[in-house]
Amino acid sequence: MISLSKQRLSRRAMLRGGTAFALGLPMLDIMLDEHGTALAGGEPIPRRFITWMFGNGVDLNDWEPADVGPDYTLSPALAELAPVKDYVTVCSGLAVGSANFITHHEGMIAFSGHTYVERPDLGGIAASDWGGPTIDQVIADKIAEDTTLPVRSLQVGVSRHPSPADNGSAAETLSCRGEPDALVPLPPQFQPKAAWETLFGEFVGGRDDKELRGSALDFVKGDADRLKAKLGNHDRQRLDAHLDGVFELEQKIAALAPPCTFPDEPTAVNDYPVHAEPLTELNQVMSDLIATAFACDATRVASVLFLHMAGEVRLPETSQFDTHHNHSHMMDEGYRDGVRYIYGRLADLMTTLQATDDGGGRNLLDNTIVYATSDCAHGETHQYVRMPIVLGGAGGGHLVHPGVHYQSIAAANPHGGNAPNSGNTSDVLLACLQAFDPEATEIGADEAYSDTPLTAILA
Repeated sequence: MISLSKQRLSRRAMLRGGTAFALGLPMLDIMLDEHGTALAGGEPIPRRFITWMFGNGVDLNDWEPADVGPDYTLSPALAELAPVKDYVTVCSGLAVGSANFITHHEGMIAFSGHTYVERPDLGGIAASDWGGPTIDQVIADKIAEDTTLPVRSLQVGVSRHPSPADNGSAAETLSCRGEPDALVPLPPQFQPKAAWETLFGEFVGGRDDKELRGSALDFVKGDADRLKAKLGNHDRQRLDAHLDGVFELEQKIAALAPPCTFPDEPTAVNDYPVHAEPLTELNQVMSDLIATAFACDATRVASVLFLHMAGEVRLPETSQFDTHHNHSHMMDEGYRDGVRYIYGRLADLMTTLQATDDGGGRNLLDNTIVYATSDCAHGETHQYVRMPIVLGGAGGGHLVHPGVHYQSIAAANPHGGNAPNSGNTSDVLLACLQAFDPEATEIGADEAYSDTPLTAILA
C-alpha cells in the first residue's frame, strides 16, 4: 500500500495489487522538493537514454542540412522531425574509427566505440560480433551503480526481417553488455506483449475470460484510489492521465494481435511478410511502452532496433516496390522516400516522449537523450565516412537546446568517393555518457577511442 511521509512520496513508490501486479507512478509534484528541481530526497531528476538504429544509411546529399549552427534548416530527409526540431541536434561529417572494411558492419562501431570482431565462421557475405559494450549498456551500468530499478534496460525491435547475408551479434542486436573479452549480446524483443511483461508483469489487457480481469489497472484500483485521496488536484489529474495512458497502451497491444484471441504476436518473420509488416503501428506501440516505462521509472535506458543492418523489408507508406536495402543500391526516389519514412518513425518516438509529463513543468524529452544513427553513411556505396547522427532531447539540460547542426568538415559532394570526414563518432558517445557519469574521461578503444567529448553539442 502507498504511504506518504511528511506529504512527500518516494520516486520508488508503486501501485500494488497484492502479489499479482505492481505499476510504477508518474513523476508527481509530491515526489519533488519544494522548488520542483530535484526529488524530495535531494536526488537529481532522472535522465534517460535511448539508442535508435536503422539499417542501410541515407542519401547524404538529401540528409545533410545546408546550414550549420543554431537555427539550421532541416534537410528533406529530416523534414519529418519538424514537430520536435528544437530538440534535434544533427552531427554530420564525423569519422568512425575502424580497422577493417566489410560494409555495414563498421558503421555499428558508432554505437560502441569498439572495432567489431570478424566472424567468417558464421557464413554469409559478412559476419561480426560486437568488440565492446554498446553505449546504452555503459550508461545502464553507471545508473545501476547508484539506483536500483525494476528493469536495468529495455531492448526492443520493430522490423523482424534481418539481412539474409549478414550474421553475428553486431548484425542481430543493438545492445551488448560486459567487457570486450566477456560480452553478452542482449537480443531485442519484437513482441509488444513480451516487452510489456518484462516491464510490468503478466499482460492481461484484452482477455475476456471469467477468472482473469481485462486490465492491469483492475489489480491496482484500490491502491490508486487510496493514493488519490491524499493528492492535490494537479497530481490527481496527472495520475489519472497516466492510468488512462496505461489502459490505452494495453488496448493498442491487444489490437495488434489476431482478433478474438489472446494477444500473441507472431514470432516467425514469415508471419509478417516483407511487404506487410505493420511498422508504423508496431513502432508507435514500442514508443508508448518506452514512454510509459520512463514515466514509471521502471527503467531509464532503452534501445530500439527499428530496421536491421542491411534490413530486407519493404517500408509501408512509401513508393517502394522492393526492399529498402535493394532500393539503397538503386539510390532512387523509393530509397529517399524510405529514409524520410524512417525519420518519421523516429519523430513518432520523440513526440511521444514530448507528450508525456515528467513533473516540474518538464516532459520526458526534456530529460532524455535519443542517439540515432545507421549501419553505414551513404546507402549506395555503404561507405562509413560522414556518419549520419541525430541526437534528440535535452538530456536534463546536458545537451544544447534548441538543437544545432554540428558539421565537423564541409563537403560539397558528401557521397563522393573522396568525401572528407574528420573528428570521431565516439566523441558524441562520450558527450552522451557524461550526462550520466560526469567523471567519465574516455570511451572505446583502438581507432575508435575517444577522450574528447564533443563540446559543441553540450549546453
